[in-house]
Amino acid sequence: MSRGKIRKMFPGSNSAYGFHSFYDQIIADNATRIFVIKGGPGVGKSTFMKNISRELTGIGFDAEFHCCSGDSKSLDGIVFPELQIACIDGTSPHLVDPKNPGAVDEIVNLGQFWDEAKVIARREAILSSNRETARLYRRAYRYLAGAKLFLDEVEDYYRENRCLDTAGLDRLALQVIGEIFGDRVNESDPGRRERHLFATAITPDGPISYLETLVPRDFRRYIITGDDGTGKNELIARVKDAAIMRSFYVEIYHCALDPNKIDHLIIPQLGAAVLNSVTPHILVPSGADRSIETGAYVRTPGLHLEKERELARKLYEQSFSAAIGYIARARAVHHKLESYYSPSMCFTGINRLTETVLQKILSLAG
Repeated sequence: MSRGKIRKMFPGSNSAYGFHSFYDQIIADNATRIFVIKGGPGVGKSTFMKNISRELTGIGFDAEFHCCSGDSKSLDGIVFPELQIACIDGTSPHLVDPKNPGAVDEIVNLGQFWDEAKVIARREAILSSNRETARLYRRAYRYLAGAKLFLDEVEDYYRENRCLDTAGLDRLALQVIGEIFGDRVNESDPGRRERHLFATAITPDGPISYLETLVPRDFRRYIITGDDGTGKNELIARVKDAAIMRSFYVEIYHCALDPNKIDHLIIPQLGAAVLNSVTPHILVPSGADRSIETGAYVRTPGLHLEKERELARKLYEQSFSAAIGYIARARAVHHKLESYYSPSMCFTGINRLTETVLQKILSLAG
């Protein structure tokens, strides 16, 4: 039996507006079972999910890894799409509580396995670490907000100076929509119409993208390249609207810095994806891919205005880099916080609970 495939994405990201969560999009409320995992940092929540996933992918079930933007090597959730079963970290900053207790949701409390006296003994250090983590994230979000302001300046460069062929971009959007959909409309009930997540997140290691795990190799990819502000996100948003109006289910992947923008769109029923090729997810067309260059719809307004744009881009990069520095410092403090909990844990008990949950899942899988 072959191992199950793994797709990776982020249910949340550090953004210009603070921490932006799509945790309600991890799995539908009417799932078969949702295990909400509770417990402090360092108690083994991510390891718990990885152990469950290793067993189930080992016997052929596909899995989604919902990675943590605070540490991309950690998991905030796992989903087994075929089974409609998920395990989700239900602790801060992504508080998740059961919506349908017993019927769908079940709390898995790893906190029952810590030595309370040992945790209480580190009370002041824990409180201090939590305050410092919150302070560092506040600083990071201010710099990310500044980065967005400067990136807005970069993106406004063409439109403000009337160098963008908006009519040409309108025709391009109609052409792409025609190629993807033709006269096809989804006649069956799609159930869930759209799902919102991040393919890329702003992490302590900079922007991390898992886009390569999300699009199957046999899908036709529409790869959009071009400078910031040349209509790439608007084009993808128009294709998204066209898909929803035709009742096709879509996976919508948002920009990590500005979640109001859409970076990528996947339409599974049509085997198609519309993707923004930009750092850190630079894409090289191959096979049946179609490359679309929005730079063909702009002209250069002049050297003096280019200098303004380059200044704004430089200030954007400086602000973004400063934000990453604060997020990295927050991760270091969080690792220290985990060290206050880990020594108090009875991991033998957690291993037994992992086996119990695994057997429940296998039973539900039939």
